[in-house]
Formats: sequence, structure tokens, C-alpha cells
Amino acid sequence: MTPEGDRLVAELRARATQLGFDSLGIARADARPDLAARLGFALDAGWHAGMEWMETTRDRRQRPNALWPEARSILMLGTSYAPETDPLARLADPGLANISVYAQGRDYHEVIKGRLKELAGLLARRSGAEVKVFVDTAPVMEKPLAEAAGLGWQGKHSVLLSRQAGSWLFLGAIFTTAELPPDAPETEKCGSCTRCLDICPTDAFPAPFRLDARKCLAYYSVEHKGQIPLRFRKPMGNRVFGCDDCLAVCPWNKFARRSRDDKLAARPALRDARLTDMLALDDTAFRGMFAQTPVKRLGSARFLRNCLVAAGNSGDRDHLPAIARLLRHDSPLVRGMAVWAARQLAGPREAAALRAGNDETDPEVLAEWTH
Repeated sequence: MTPEGDRLVAELRARATQLGFDSLGIARADARPDLAARLGFALDAGWHAGMEWMETTRDRRQRPNALWPEARSILMLGTSYAPETDPLARLADPGLANISVYAQGRDYHEVIKGRLKELAGLLARRSGAEVKVFVDTAPVMEKPLAEAAGLGWQGKHSVLLSRQAGSWLFLGAIFTTAELPPDAPETEKCGSCTRCLDICPTDAFPAPFRLDARKCLAYYSVEHKGQIPLRFRKPMGNRVFGCDDCLAVCPWNKFARRSRDDKLAARPALRDARLTDMLALDDTAFRGMFAQTPVKRLGSARFLRNCLVAAGNSGDRDHLPAIARLLRHDSPLVRGMAVWAARQLAGPREAAALRAGNDETDPEVLAEWTH
């Protein structure tokens, strides 16, 4: 590396810190020739569940140069979102509408992409190279590339682990035609620990380092379009968006400093959301409350679906009036889960009365009365 190149990388690192990134690493675009085999194994096993986009983008996802042939180097950036308190403690409050830590604040895609563009612009001006930025939405395998760039390692829960941020690290990528010196890759440091595997309430890990989304509560509460399968409703507890169990239990989190990024800080209204209030949200109120957050992309119907599962698990009969109202919701997705919640909380006579008062024709909703 030339002295000019050394100065460029040093300037990029300094500017990344000023922009709010906690780590920056560089990998060659061809640093992970194993990506195709790893991705193919997971897709062929069906572990992507209903996320068909992973299959349709397989060719571009498995190799960075398939996405952009001219790319020579990849800058991987990490931003900590480590919470103030242990997310696992929140599972004990059945009145809480438990939202995953990453979704309690402003949508990280919007925050990080703007910062990546600024840093990429600096790289382009200084080097004359072309640049492209990616934050999660493109077919880029960020976690193994971040491992190659030295930001951390993929733990047994498949999430990137960092010495400084534990399990709590947002990732972004800058692809460039510039030839930059790569950092040393990080090595796996999980040892014999299996806490993340053991805590999973649905046994979603068929083996260490492998996640089957078909059993994952984060998948069902965020990506899944239909009703929550019956066998996963009780394990969902009060989780209404995402699941942090395998992340939160990791011992490496003890080294994580609370996130210093105010733009990504948790909103108290989301962090402490009460189930009673969430069940009362109509579509307009939902969009207002969750504006500029990851939860908004879920849509009010699927969010209510999740909240009704939490209500059914709560043991709190005070939710019955809200559930009865949602039996008349426009969406059969909501009505079906309202039936399930009603059957969990109401006695046989109450449930029969609720059914008699709602003239239902949708076969899936009718089926919920007979499970």
C-alpha cells in the first residue's frame, strides 16, 4: 500500500467514526469463495421458509462479483445498537407488547444508508473509484463478508458477534472498484458455549451456525404473511415483532457498551408499548405510531395478528372486549387470530356467544373455532 493509500484508509476510518459507525473493515470482493456452497445448502434445505426472494436472488447473492463484476474491495461498516437493559427480562411481563430491540427506534436502513453514501462519496472523491452502497435490502451476504473484513464472527445463532457490540450490530456495505488493503478476517470465538441454541423456544437451530426460518419466531412475526401456525403461538408469548432470545443470552454481550447513536435510540413509546394500547390501534393510528420504524413495513393487520397471539397468551380476560371487536375486523388474518385469542381467554359459553354474534364465512377463520 502506498503512503497515499494509507492516508486514504486512515481518513475513511476517522470519517466513519465521526458519522457514528463503531467499526470499519475491508475485505476483497472475492474473499469468501465458500458463499455459494453455504447459501445453496440453506436454500436447498428449505430453511428460507417463505422468503422466496432469497431463492430468486440466489445467483447474485452467492458472490459479490455476480452482483457487481467490477467490484474489487468491500468496506463493511458496523453500528452498535446495544440496549440499556436485558431484553429477556421483558418476556416476563404479559401485558407488554414486546418489540425486538432493533425495531424500537428509527429504521436503521434509512439512518445507515445516508451515512454510507457520505462515506462512499469521500472514497470516490479521493480515489476516483466507483462506489455502491448496500444496507440489508440488496442480495448481499453481509454477515460472512463482515467476518472476512474483521468486524466479528458469525456465532452459533448465525448472527454476527463483535467483541465491542456483542450480538447488537447493524451492518452496511460499500462496494468499490478501488483496490484497498484487506483487514485480517475474524476467527470464531464461541468455543463450547451453546446458550443461544439452548434458549430458542422453538428449536430453530438444526445445528450450530445453522438457522431454519421455518421454526423461527422472528420469521413468523415479521416475514410470514399468513396466520401464525398453531404450534408456534404459545411459544410466541408476548413477542409482537421479532425475537431477541438467542441474541440476548450471548455471553459476549457483557462487553457491549450501550449504543451511543441517538438516531437509533429506542423510543419509549415502542420500548414500553402495552398490549392493551396496541390492540386498540386502527390503521391510521398504527401508521402514525410506527412511522419511520421497521414495524411499519409489517402493516397493521399482521401487527394485530401478532398482538392477538400475545393477548391469547396473556391470561388477561380484560383483553376480551378488544378481541370481540377485532372479530369484526376487515382482515380475515385479524379475525382468525381474534378467534384463537378469544378461545384462550373466554369460557365455553362466552366463546359460543362470541361465535354466534359473528356471522363468519371465511373458511380459515371458521377453522380457528374448531382447532
